[in-house]
Amino acid sequence: MPRALAIDYGKKRCGIAVTDPLNIIATALDTVATKDLVDYVIRYCSEEEVNHIILGKPMHRDGNPVELYQDILGCKAKLKKAFPHIEFHEEDERFTSKMASQTLVQAGYKKKDRQKRENIDKISAVLILQSWMQR
Repeated sequence: MPRALAIDYGKKRCGIAVTDPLNIIATALDTVATKDLVDYVIRYCSEEEVNHIILGKPMHRDGNPVELYQDILGCKAKLKKAFPHIEFHEEDERFTSKMASQTLVQAGYKKKDRQKRENIDKISAVLILQSWMQR
């Protein structure tokens, strides 16, 4: 069964999460450098069946997208060209980094591990994916 893949896009690195084959559970997959993101997703989608890609849409509190959104649209265009059969979605990602930090605290991660941006990015991608799955 095909999976859904979510991306928490950032200027330096991106967190990636995927569903299980039954699309019940969202799991952190990886953190990759932004410059390597498209190649990573292409490689992953050639190994695993993916039918949805969800991109986090960073928004200001007033509901307007942040400047980074233009970069996300560029990434989305490249991925759509590589995968015309996959459905693409955008999911509001406001406050996911803060929620990811709280999740790491609640999960008992040590302070050193909670401060690693890679962990926060992966958990943020999971939160984006869970939000999309709930809708």
